[in-house]
Amino acid sequence: MKLFATIFMLFTLLFSADNNETKKHLKKQMEKEKKYSVEQKFYRADEYDFKGAEVDNKSLKKIPPQPDYNDDFDMDNVYD
Repeated sequence: MKLFATIFMLFTLLFSADNNETKKHLKKQMEKEKKYSVEQKFYRADEYDFKGAEVDNKSLKKIPPQPDYNDDFDMDNVYD
């Protein structure tokens, strides 16, 4: 009878430890899922209004032309 009680206690401890590990793992996965849902909400951008950030083409004509610096940075003859 003592052997049966010892075996029963041993299995009870093993299954309860496994249950705790399962709960921990489930909680961890739920936290990951929350993070994923927030990221997906950001990437979908369904709720964002970008009309305030649009550029008016008429305002671009007011910007003075910038010099082209690509010709000044010629590295072709550096190692000759």
